[in-house]
Amino acid sequence: MNKHVSYWNPYLEVLPRNQLEKLQLKKFKRILTWAYRNSRFHRTLYQEAGVHPEEINSWEDVRRVPKVEKAMMRHIQRKDPFPYGDALCVDLEDVCIFRQTSGTTGQPVYQPDTWQDWEWWSDCWATLLWAQGYRPSDRVFLPFGYNVFVAFWAAHYASEKIGCETVPGGVLDTKSRILKIQELQATAFMATPTYVLGMADTARNQLHLDPATLPITKITCAGEPGALIPATKRRIEEAWGAKVYDHAGATEIGAWGFECSSQPGGLHVNEAMFLAEVEDLETGMPVTEPGQTGKLVITALDRLAQPCIRFDSKDIVEIGDDRCECGRTYKLFKGGVVGRSDDITKVKGVLLAPSAIEDVIRSVQGLGNEYEVVVDKKGDVDDITLKVELAEDMSDSSVAEVKAELKTQLRLKTNLGYNLEFFPLNSLPRYEVKARRFKDLRKKEK
Repeated sequence: MNKHVSYWNPYLEVLPRNQLEKLQLKKFKRILTWAYRNSRFHRTLYQEAGVHPEEINSWEDVRRVPKVEKAMMRHIQRKDPFPYGDALCVDLEDVCIFRQTSGTTGQPVYQPDTWQDWEWWSDCWATLLWAQGYRPSDRVFLPFGYNVFVAFWAAHYASEKIGCETVPGGVLDTKSRILKIQELQATAFMATPTYVLGMADTARNQLHLDPATLPITKITCAGEPGALIPATKRRIEEAWGAKVYDHAGATEIGAWGFECSSQPGGLHVNEAMFLAEVEDLETGMPVTEPGQTGKLVITALDRLAQPCIRFDSKDIVEIGDDRCECGRTYKLFKGGVVGRSDDITKVKGVLLAPSAIEDVIRSVQGLGNEYEVVVDKKGDVDDITLKVELAEDMSDSSVAEVKAELKTQLRLKTNLGYNLEFFPLNSLPRYEVKARRFKDLRKKEK
């Protein structure tokens, strides 16, 4: 254990595994009982499965509890009480905060929270920010559009809870945000990896400012893969001259995972507040051994208004070695969220994860930060096109070298050949929140 590490919750974060698991089981039974008693949706779901909270007394029993999917949550929003439906466990007058999902994968899910829930969520964020080195001496800039999407709302409140000076930059454009960071000498900010790279491009190309000269020392990323993709992390850290940390969470779940300041190459699960199960993609059986990959099923153990119990996140994670020099006893997922089960697709018979393409692009010199992948069919044959920007004006011979290197690395890392299309810098779409770079046009044919 690193003697210089401190913890937001020095009791829970280093709790011995046997005690931590006892706490999780106790909390799981408590939230299950709460939902059974107070939610028509959950009670009906469990009754139809023949499950009663009193029968859940072991980890084997936990796996008898039916899982919940996002589609179910969308469906119940058509029921009373409006607008949340019958998963609501509290009176409407006890709901004090509304958030919703981004809607990037369909109709948004509405998320009600009581004030107690929101305090819990901000404490989850305080845990991860403290683990990444945020302290009261920091001036934290938040460059996201404050609206109904949850985004970094809880991060804002967690920054205040820690004691950081918190600067909201929601209505500013990208250039103004960079200038405000410079003016106020902010030391940290939070955004998606896409937007962090976009800000660096804007600083260089429109403000003629090297972002590495700004006083930013740490950046927290969320919302999409990237900050734990080695090539992307390296590109961001070199651009800003700062440490980059990843985080994982969701509107329906909460802030469940974080990379600590030791940067162990993965995400710690905040197991005092979440139960994270990993299931084999094909069999649904538990995955527990380091190096094994599976789908994350997660429970928010303390969220009351609209409980999140055995939620099928669709996130793909790899079990890591739990030992980290930070000393936390929490599970570690190697590489963080490495993909989504609904994103991984077969192209020409090969399983393809979009994150593998990103890792290649970020590692090839001479390419810009933006790209787009389009999968379609030519007759009965899959066809995949990669559109990518060049970092600068280049000679024909230099472009040919970049193209050859990119083609080789893509073949090595993804086992596929691509139609490569190059574009000038800043000509492909930019994204402030979640990027939509992977487009599978074959799905429209179904």
